[in-house]
Amino acid sequence: MTGGARRKAARPAFPGTTKTAVRLAIDRLVLLAVVLAVWEAAAVWLIDPLWIGQPSLVAARLWQLAISGEMWRHAWTTLLEAGLGLLLAFAVGVPIGILMARSKYGAAVAEPYVMALYSMPRVALAPLFIIWFGIDLFSKVMMAFSIVVFIFILNIHEGLKTVDKDIVDLFRTMRAPTPYLIRKVLVPWIEPWIIASMRLAIGSALIGAIVGELIGSSRGLGWYIENSAGRLDTIGVFAGLVVLVAIAALANAGVGWLERRRLGWRNA
Repeated sequence: MTGGARRKAARPAFPGTTKTAVRLAIDRLVLLAVVLAVWEAAAVWLIDPLWIGQPSLVAARLWQLAISGEMWRHAWTTLLEAGLGLLLAFAVGVPIGILMARSKYGAAVAEPYVMALYSMPRVALAPLFIIWFGIDLFSKVMMAFSIVVFIFILNIHEGLKTVDKDIVDLFRTMRAPTPYLIRKVLVPWIEPWIIASMRLAIGSALIGAIVGELIGSSRGLGWYIENSAGRLDTIGVFAGLVVLVAIAALANAGVGWLERRRLGWRNA
Protein backbone atom coordinates (compact mmCIF):
# COMPACT_ATOMS: atom_id res chain seq x y z
CA MET A 1 0.00 0.00 0.00
CA THR A 2 1.40 3.40 -0.99
CA GLY A 3 1.83 6.24 1.48
CA GLY A 4 -1.09 8.19 -0.03
CA ALA A 5 -3.39 5.17 0.05
CA ARG A 6 -2.32 4.45 3.63
CA ARG A 7 -3.15 8.00 4.68
CA LYS A 8 -6.52 7.78 2.92
CA ALA A 9 -7.36 4.49 4.61
CA ALA A 10 -6.43 5.92 8.02
CA ARG A 11 -8.45 9.09 7.52
CA PRO A 12 -11.46 9.24 9.85
CA ALA A 13 -14.97 9.28 8.45
CA PHE A 14 -15.30 12.93 9.48
CA PRO A 15 -12.04 14.88 9.05
CA GLY A 16 -11.13 17.00 12.04
CA THR A 17 -13.97 15.49 14.01
CA THR A 18 -12.82 16.43 17.52
CA LYS A 19 -11.74 20.00 16.80
CA THR A 20 -14.73 20.72 14.57
CA ALA A 21 -17.19 19.21 17.05
CA VAL A 22 -15.82 21.32 19.94
CA ARG A 23 -15.97 24.52 17.90
CA LEU A 24 -19.47 23.67 16.66
CA ALA A 25 -20.70 22.99 20.20
CA ILE A 26 -19.24 26.28 21.46
CA ASP A 27 -20.80 28.28 18.61
CA ARG A 28 -24.18 26.67 19.23
CA LEU A 29 -24.02 27.47 22.93
CA VAL A 30 -23.03 31.06 22.17
CA LEU A 31 -25.98 31.42 19.77
CA LEU A 32 -28.35 29.97 22.36
CA ALA A 33 -26.98 32.30 25.05
CA VAL A 34 -27.46 35.33 22.78
CA VAL A 35 -31.07 34.36 21.97
CA LEU A 36 -31.88 33.80 25.66
CA ALA A 37 -30.23 37.08 26.66
CA VAL A 38 -32.23 39.03 24.07
CA TRP A 39 -35.42 37.26 25.13
CA GLU A 40 -34.74 38.01 28.82
CA ALA A 41 -33.97 41.65 28.10
CA ALA A 42 -37.13 42.02 26.01
CA ALA A 43 -39.23 40.50 28.81
CA VAL A 44 -37.69 42.83 31.41
CA TRP A 45 -37.66 46.14 29.53
CA LEU A 46 -39.82 45.95 26.41
CA ILE A 47 -42.73 43.47 26.54
CA ASP A 48 -44.85 42.16 29.38
CA PRO A 49 -43.76 38.57 30.25
CA LEU A 50 -47.45 37.65 30.19
CA TRP A 51 -47.16 37.63 26.39
CA ILE A 52 -43.65 36.31 25.69
CA GLY A 53 -42.66 34.57 28.91
CA GLN A 54 -39.21 35.01 30.45
CA PRO A 55 -36.31 32.52 30.24
CA SER A 56 -35.40 32.80 33.93
CA LEU A 57 -39.00 32.14 34.97
CA VAL A 58 -39.30 29.26 32.49
CA ALA A 59 -36.14 27.71 33.94
CA ALA A 60 -37.53 28.07 37.46
CA ARG A 61 -40.80 26.42 36.38
CA LEU A 62 -38.93 23.54 34.74
CA TRP A 63 -36.98 23.02 37.95
CA GLN A 64 -40.20 22.94 39.98
CA LEU A 65 -41.78 20.46 37.56
CA ALA A 66 -38.69 18.26 37.63
CA ILE A 67 -38.54 18.23 41.43
CA SER A 68 -42.24 17.40 41.75
CA GLY A 69 -42.01 14.69 39.10
CA GLU A 70 -44.84 16.25 37.06
CA MET A 71 -42.57 16.99 34.11
CA TRP A 72 -41.37 13.39 33.86
CA ARG A 73 -44.95 12.09 34.03
CA HIS A 74 -46.15 14.30 31.19
CA ALA A 75 -43.00 13.85 29.12
CA TRP A 76 -43.12 10.06 29.46
CA THR A 77 -46.77 9.98 28.37
CA THR A 78 -46.09 11.99 25.21
CA LEU A 79 -42.90 10.06 24.48
CA LEU A 80 -44.70 6.73 24.84
CA GLU A 81 -47.53 7.81 22.54
CA ALA A 82 -45.19 9.17 19.86
CA GLY A 83 -42.76 6.25 20.16
CA LEU A 84 -45.43 3.57 19.81
CA GLY A 85 -46.98 5.41 16.86
CA LEU A 86 -43.56 5.65 15.23
CA LEU A 87 -42.79 1.95 15.72
CA LEU A 88 -46.21 0.90 14.42
CA ALA A 89 -45.80 3.16 11.37
CA PHE A 90 -42.38 1.65 10.68
CA ALA A 91 -43.70 -1.92 11.00
CA VAL A 92 -46.60 -1.19 8.62
CA GLY A 93 -45.12 1.42 6.28
CA VAL A 94 -41.87 -0.33 5.32
CA PRO A 95 -43.53 -3.59 4.12
CA ILE A 96 -46.17 -1.61 2.18
CA GLY A 97 -43.44 0.48 0.55
CA ILE A 98 -41.57 -2.69 -0.42
CA LEU A 99 -44.72 -4.29 -1.86
CA MET A 100 -45.50 -1.17 -3.89
CA ALA A 101 -41.96 -1.16 -5.29
CA ARG A 102 -42.10 -4.85 -6.21
CA SER A 103 -45.51 -4.65 -7.89
CA LYS A 104 -45.66 -1.78 -10.37
CA TYR A 105 -49.26 -2.50 -11.30
CA GLY A 106 -50.35 -2.74 -7.68
CA ALA A 107 -48.53 0.52 -6.95
CA ALA A 108 -50.28 2.20 -9.89
CA VAL A 109 -53.65 1.07 -8.51
CA ALA A 110 -52.93 2.14 -4.91
CA GLU A 111 -50.94 5.32 -5.54
CA PRO A 112 -53.90 7.74 -6.02
CA TYR A 113 -55.44 6.61 -2.74
CA VAL A 114 -52.13 6.70 -0.89
CA MET A 115 -51.41 10.22 -2.14
CA ALA A 116 -54.95 11.37 -1.35
CA LEU A 117 -54.66 10.13 2.23
CA TYR A 118 -51.16 11.56 2.52
CA SER A 119 -52.32 14.98 1.30
CA MET A 120 -55.32 15.05 3.63
CA PRO A 121 -54.62 16.94 6.88
CA ARG A 122 -54.56 13.98 9.27
CA VAL A 123 -55.12 16.40 12.15
CA ALA A 124 -58.77 16.45 11.06
CA LEU A 125 -58.97 12.76 12.01
CA ALA A 126 -58.18 13.44 15.67
CA PRO A 127 -61.83 13.87 16.80
CA LEU A 128 -62.74 10.65 14.97
CA PHE A 129 -59.91 8.76 16.69
CA ILE A 130 -61.11 10.08 20.05
CA ILE A 131 -64.61 8.72 19.26
CA TRP A 132 -63.25 5.36 18.08
CA PHE A 133 -60.46 4.75 20.59
CA GLY A 134 -61.34 6.98 23.54
CA ILE A 135 -59.12 9.52 25.25
CA ASP A 136 -56.56 7.00 26.50
CA LEU A 137 -53.21 5.96 25.05
CA PHE A 138 -54.42 4.18 21.92
CA SER A 139 -56.06 7.18 20.28
CA LYS A 140 -52.81 9.19 20.55
CA VAL A 141 -50.80 6.27 19.16
CA MET A 142 -53.14 5.99 16.19
CA MET A 143 -52.97 9.74 15.61
CA ALA A 144 -49.17 9.58 15.48
CA PHE A 145 -49.33 6.45 13.31
CA SER A 146 -51.69 8.07 10.78
CA ILE A 147 -49.27 10.96 10.26
CA VAL A 148 -46.03 8.95 10.15
CA VAL A 149 -46.94 5.82 8.18
CA PHE A 150 -47.06 7.60 4.82
CA ILE A 151 -43.54 8.95 5.34
CA PHE A 152 -42.22 5.39 5.45
CA ILE A 153 -44.41 4.14 2.61
CA LEU A 154 -43.42 6.87 0.17
CA ASN A 155 -39.73 7.00 1.10
CA ILE A 156 -39.21 3.23 0.97
CA HIS A 157 -41.13 3.01 -2.31
CA GLU A 158 -39.05 5.80 -3.83
CA GLY A 159 -35.81 4.36 -2.46
CA LEU A 160 -36.39 0.93 -3.98
CA LYS A 161 -37.26 2.50 -7.32
CA THR A 162 -33.69 3.84 -7.46
CA VAL A 163 -32.01 0.45 -6.91
CA ASP A 164 -29.35 -0.23 -9.55
CA LYS A 165 -30.99 -2.82 -11.81
CA ASP A 166 -27.61 -4.05 -13.05
CA ILE A 167 -26.59 -5.11 -9.54
CA VAL A 168 -29.89 -6.93 -9.04
CA ASP A 169 -29.56 -8.67 -12.43
CA LEU A 170 -26.00 -9.66 -11.58
CA PHE A 171 -27.07 -11.35 -8.35
CA ARG A 172 -29.94 -13.07 -10.12
CA THR A 173 -27.60 -14.29 -12.85
CA MET A 174 -25.47 -15.82 -10.11
CA ARG A 175 -28.68 -17.47 -8.81
CA ALA A 176 -28.51 -15.73 -5.46
CA PRO A 177 -31.49 -16.63 -3.25
CA THR A 178 -34.06 -13.89 -2.76
CA PRO A 179 -33.38 -13.57 1.01
CA TYR A 180 -29.68 -13.13 0.21
CA LEU A 181 -30.49 -10.50 -2.43
CA ILE A 182 -32.68 -8.61 0.02
CA ARG A 183 -30.06 -8.78 2.79
CA LYS A 184 -27.03 -7.87 0.70
CA VAL A 185 -28.46 -5.47 -1.89
CA LEU A 186 -31.92 -4.09 -1.17
CA VAL A 187 -31.65 -3.42 2.57
CA PRO A 188 -28.24 -1.66 2.35
CA TRP A 189 -29.54 0.34 -0.61
CA ILE A 190 -32.61 1.70 1.18
CA GLU A 191 -30.89 2.16 4.55
CA PRO A 192 -30.25 5.89 3.89
CA TRP A 193 -33.92 6.27 2.95
CA ILE A 194 -35.00 4.57 6.17
CA ILE A 195 -32.81 6.84 8.29
CA ALA A 196 -34.03 9.93 6.41
CA SER A 197 -37.60 8.75 7.04
CA MET A 198 -36.82 8.41 10.74
CA ARG A 199 -35.63 12.02 10.86
CA LEU A 200 -38.89 13.22 9.33
CA ALA A 201 -41.01 10.81 11.35
CA ILE A 202 -39.80 11.94 14.79
CA GLY A 203 -41.31 15.40 14.52
CA SER A 204 -44.45 14.09 12.84
CA ALA A 205 -45.01 11.47 15.56
CA LEU A 206 -44.70 14.14 18.24
CA ILE A 207 -47.18 16.32 16.34
CA GLY A 208 -49.66 13.45 16.22
CA ALA A 209 -49.34 12.76 19.94
CA ILE A 210 -49.64 16.44 20.88
CA VAL A 211 -52.69 16.98 18.65
CA GLY A 212 -54.40 13.99 20.24
CA GLU A 213 -53.62 15.33 23.71
CA LEU A 214 -54.91 18.79 22.84
CA ILE A 215 -58.27 17.37 21.79
CA GLY A 216 -58.80 14.89 24.61
CA SER A 217 -56.43 13.81 27.36
CA SER A 218 -55.73 14.05 31.06
CA ARG A 219 -51.94 14.03 30.89
CA GLY A 220 -49.05 14.59 28.51
CA LEU A 221 -47.15 17.65 27.34
CA GLY A 222 -49.95 18.65 24.95
CA TRP A 223 -52.44 18.56 27.82
CA TYR A 224 -50.07 20.53 30.06
CA ILE A 225 -49.56 23.20 27.37
CA GLU A 226 -53.30 23.52 26.73
CA ASN A 227 -54.08 23.61 30.44
CA SER A 228 -51.47 26.33 30.99
CA ALA A 229 -52.81 28.37 28.07
CA GLY A 230 -56.34 28.11 29.47
CA ARG A 231 -55.07 29.71 32.69
CA LEU A 232 -53.08 32.38 30.77
CA ASP A 233 -49.94 30.78 32.20
CA THR A 234 -47.45 31.73 29.48
CA ILE A 235 -44.53 30.43 31.54
CA GLY A 236 -46.16 27.00 31.72
CA VAL A 237 -46.75 27.01 27.95
CA PHE A 238 -43.12 27.79 27.28
CA ALA A 239 -41.99 25.19 29.83
CA GLY A 240 -43.97 22.51 28.01
CA LEU A 241 -42.58 23.66 24.67
CA VAL A 242 -39.02 23.53 25.98
CA VAL A 243 -39.48 19.92 27.09
CA LEU A 244 -40.94 19.07 23.68
CA VAL A 245 -37.98 20.66 21.90
CA ALA A 246 -35.57 18.77 24.17
CA ILE A 247 -37.26 15.44 23.39
CA ALA A 248 -37.16 16.13 19.63
CA ALA A 249 -33.53 17.25 19.79
CA LEU A 250 -32.44 14.15 21.72
CA ALA A 251 -34.35 11.85 19.36
CA ASN A 252 -32.78 13.52 16.32
CA ALA A 253 -29.35 13.26 17.94
CA GLY A 254 -29.97 9.53 18.36
CA VAL A 255 -30.86 9.17 14.68
CA GLY A 256 -27.76 11.22 13.79
CA TRP A 257 -25.60 8.86 15.84
CA LEU A 258 -27.17 5.88 14.06
CA GLU A 259 -26.55 7.55 10.70
CA ARG A 260 -22.86 8.07 11.50
CA ARG A 261 -22.51 4.46 12.62
CA ARG A 262 -24.30 2.98 9.63
CA LEU A 263 -23.53 5.45 6.84
CA GLY A 264 -20.34 7.15 7.98
CA TRP A 265 -18.42 5.43 5.17
CA ARG A 266 -20.17 7.71 2.66
CA ASN A 267 -18.22 10.68 4.03
CA ALA A 268 -14.85 8.93 3.95
